[in-house]
Amino acid sequence: MHYNGSPQRWSERANGPLDSARIQRPFLWDRPLLLRGGRLVDPSQGIDLVGDLLVRDGTVCALAETVPPPTDALVIDATGLVVAPAFVDVHVHLRDPGYPEKETLETGAAAAAAGGFATVCCMPNTDPPLDTPERVRALVERARGLPVRIFPIGAISRGRRGDELADLAGMAEAGAVGFSDDGDSTRSAAVMWRALEASRALGRPIMVHCEDWTLAAGGAVHEGPVAQRLGLPGIPAAAEEIILARDLELARLTGGWLHVLHLTTARGLALVRRAKRDGVWVTVEVTPHHLLLTDEWVAGIRRFAGEDEVLDPGPCPDPNAKVNPPLRPETDALALRAGLRDETIDVVATDHAPHHERDKPADLERAAFGMIGLELALPLLLRLVRSGWLTLGELVDVLSCRPAALFGLPGGTLRPGSPADVTVFDPEVPWQVTRAALRSRSANTPLLGLTLHGRVCLTIVGGKVVYVDEAFAHRSARLGGWSDLPGYAVRSAPDG
Repeated sequence: MHYNGSPQRWSERANGPLDSARIQRPFLWDRPLLLRGGRLVDPSQGIDLVGDLLVRDGTVCALAETVPPPTDALVIDATGLVVAPAFVDVHVHLRDPGYPEKETLETGAAAAAAGGFATVCCMPNTDPPLDTPERVRALVERARGLPVRIFPIGAISRGRRGDELADLAGMAEAGAVGFSDDGDSTRSAAVMWRALEASRALGRPIMVHCEDWTLAAGGAVHEGPVAQRLGLPGIPAAAEEIILARDLELARLTGGWLHVLHLTTARGLALVRRAKRDGVWVTVEVTPHHLLLTDEWVAGIRRFAGEDEVLDPGPCPDPNAKVNPPLRPETDALALRAGLRDETIDVVATDHAPHHERDKPADLERAAFGMIGLELALPLLLRLVRSGWLTLGELVDVLSCRPAALFGLPGGTLRPGSPADVTVFDPEVPWQVTRAALRSRSANTPLLGLTLHGRVCLTIVGGKVVYVDEAFAHRSARLGGWSDLPGYAVRSAPDG
C-alpha cells in the first residue's frame, strides 16, 4: 500500500510544499547520531531492510546495510527495533489557548514526542478560536522551540459559527495549513461553497467534521442496540452521511480540496469511494479508535473489532468511550479497515481530544466527547499488523509518509538530505496503559488498565533527540551507548 501519489494534489495545485522554516525552526544537534542494526522501514523509498541510519546537522545523512560511523558520532544500538520516519498527525486538539486543565501546547508536544510524532496539526476549536491571522500567527510563535513541530489549522468560519467565512487567505499567510470548524459542521452550504473555492487558490484543504446537528442533537452514542440497552439517546449514522454527501457534492461543483475528518461508517466510505472514482478532489482520514473499537466499549465490553477475546470489563457506561463521531458497530470498523487497505482512506489521524476528568462524569449525557490518542496510536495500529490487516510498511505509510506528502509537511521520509525526523520503536514490548504512563495532561481513554504491545523508544525531530524511554536509555548504556541521551528528560518506563 505504498503511497503512489494518486490522491496527492498538493504539488500539482499549490506549487510545492509549505516553507516549514517560516513556521517552525528546526532543531539542530552538533554531533552525528548513528542508529545501528535496526529494521529500517521507509515506504517513501520502498525500503525495508536491517541496517544503519546516520543523522548529521539536522538531516538524514545516509542509510544502508552498513554505515561507517564518524569518529565523533553517538552510536545507538537499534537491534530488534524498527527505525522509521517519525509520525505525522494532521488532526489533534491541543486545547490551547483556553483550556490548560485539558492540554497545553507544551504537554501536547510532550505527548506527541512520546508517541513517535514529529509533526502535528492542531484544530481551531480553542477559546478564542483560531479564526484570524493574528491568532494563527500567535500560535505559530508560541510553538517555536517545542520538541515537535506544531502547525495550526484555521477556522473555516468566524467564531466557528458556520455562517460567515473567515479570512482564509490571511490565515494561510500566517501559517495555517488547512481550515476546519471541527467539533461542528459548517452549517451554511454557501460558506462551504466559498471555502472550497478558496481552497483551490490557497492549496490548503477544507477539513470537515460531518454531522447534521439537527439529527445528532442530544445524542451521546451511536444509535443502535447498545444505546437502547443503556437507555441513552443515539446519534444515527445518517447524521454523518447526510453532511458528507452535501460536502462531497460541493467539492464536485467547486473543484476544491475537501478533506473528510474521522470517517466512521461503511456507507460514508461508499460515498467517498464513488466521489473519488468520479474525480472529486477529496482526501479522507480515519482514527485508530474507529478502526479498533466499537460501540460495545461504551457498555464496558472491551473487545477489539475482529477479535474474539473479551478483555477485562471497563466501566458501564464508560465516559471515556464517548467520542464524536461515536464509536460504531463492528461492521463499520471492519469496512473502514478495508477502505484503508484499498486506499479509499488516505491517512490515519488520532483526533487526540484530551479532557479533564471532571469533564468525563459517569453520566454519559453530561460527559464531553473525545479521547486521547497521540500515545496510543502506535500500539493500536500494531494490532492490525499482528492480525494481518496491515503490513508494518503500510502502518508507517498511513501514519507518516502519506500525511506528510499529502499536506506538504516536513518529514515522512528517511531520504538522505531530508529533515531527520525519526522514530524508533519496539513493536512487541508490553506496557500497561496507566495515568502515570502517559505524557498528556489528560488520561481520558477507555484503554486504561489494559496491556498493549508496542512502544516508542526514541523520537528525533530535526536531528535532535526529543524523547527517550528510560528503559531504552538503560539498554543503550548496557550495550555501550549513552544513557544520558541529549534532549528532553527521559521518562520512567511504564509497568507491564
